[in-house]
Amino acid sequence: MLEVERKFLVKSDRYKNAAKTQTRIVQGFLNTDPERTVRVRIKGDKGFLTIKGKGNDSGTTRFEWEQEISFSDAADLVDLCEAVIVEKIRYEVPIGKHIFEVDEFLGENKGLVVAEVELQHEDEIFEKPDWLGEEVTGTIKYYNSQLSQHPYNIWST
Repeated sequence: MLEVERKFLVKSDRYKNAAKTQTRIVQGFLNTDPERTVRVRIKGDKGFLTIKGKGNDSGTTRFEWEQEISFSDAADLVDLCEAVIVEKIRYEVPIGKHIFEVDEFLGENKGLVVAEVELQHEDEIFEKPDWLGEEVTGTIKYYNSQLSQHPYNIWST
């Protein structure tokens, strides 16, 4: 399945007032090769295994396969993951016909807040809320797999 999404920095916390859900996510990577990443995620009380392929030139589209697994299997797999475990609170914010997923990072990535919106195609028009900042679609350092290798809190060093 192909995933089409755009990613933005967030410039204020006004998204919290419009959020319909708020979920804690813990995830790690079994493989962070740019050609294919293998992610283990615990989202609330559910586990997931996800494989993502390399993105296209713009960074908006790439292959994604995801399967729900048991919470206990996910917890065991997280223990096998590389480097830093990525922790965040995800807010789902409906804007127009789309849902923005706003990730407020915790732990070694604390201070970083990123919003993603999934689209049907790369040129799809969507409403941009006023709290949306600079677009960082395709900027590799903002990929969760990279945040697990080079956390936000060491970027200035």
